[in-house]
Amino acid sequence: MCDAQQLASSYAYCRRIARTAARNFYYGFLLLPTAKRNALCSIYAFMRQADDISDSLGPPIGKQGSLAAWRAKLDQALIGQYNGSPILPAFHHTVMHYGIPTRYLYDLISGVEMDLSVTSYDTFDRLRNYCYRVAGTVGLSCLYVFGFRDPRAPGLAEKLGIAFQLTNILRDIADDMAMGRVYLPQEDLERFGCSKEGLASRRVTAEFVELMRFEVERAWTFYEEGAGLLPLVSANSRSALWALMRIYSGILAKIEERRYDVLSFPHAGLADTEKLWIVIRGRLGLWTPGLCPRKM
Repeated sequence: MCDAQQLASSYAYCRRIARTAARNFYYGFLLLPTAKRNALCSIYAFMRQADDISDSLGPPIGKQGSLAAWRAKLDQALIGQYNGSPILPAFHHTVMHYGIPTRYLYDLISGVEMDLSVTSYDTFDRLRNYCYRVAGTVGLSCLYVFGFRDPRAPGLAEKLGIAFQLTNILRDIADDMAMGRVYLPQEDLERFGCSKEGLASRRVTAEFVELMRFEVERAWTFYEEGAGLLPLVSANSRSALWALMRIYSGILAKIEERRYDVLSFPHAGLADTEKLWIVIRGRLGLWTPGLCPRKM
């Protein structure tokens, strides 16, 4: 275990990671009470560490070893042994204080491990399982920090996490191709007459536009279903959740505005000024619960 000074130092370290690396998440964090904001920063730092291992240079076997070591450190952290990690004291405190089920943490690491051996997905069902592991688990973990009582909330939080991950996948098709990964289901590529080779050429064909239209609509469905979570979380967390939904669904809207061209344009995303305006709206309560993300 650690003393109060070490814990405060760990939370400060996690805040720095979130502030510099969480380009979208951190804006939503700003709308939370301090304790909850610190907690989400510690969750982000833990999950970022796993993701950075997966995306680092080097052979898969070395990354597998590093992820196994991170899983072992998680085992030790959950019994109060941090082995010098600047992240784990704050993360362990968050997990214990908010009662986050540890299975989400292990599922997250398992999902990150999938990127070391799986480069494509035959069906959406298989892709959805991946999205649950790397993003649904994040939504579920954050839910415990937000606070909830309604038993419907976990299922909706998982859907929002999947919506966020599908948005990332659609935004990052070109980057993922460069790393040898194609997340769009093979069954969808075939349905719309597209291929991995066609994606690699970065040509925005009519077939690709129809494929993207289909995938974007699927993501919107997850947003619209997950939006029901908003009134179910604690009142002092709703503006933060709204901002996160608004920022990520805004990326999806940008993809539509670009007529689904995510191959030749740089990353679709909101400008910092747009994100700040969302934070201001959240702070002032200038948003309406119950609207679907397309109208937020």
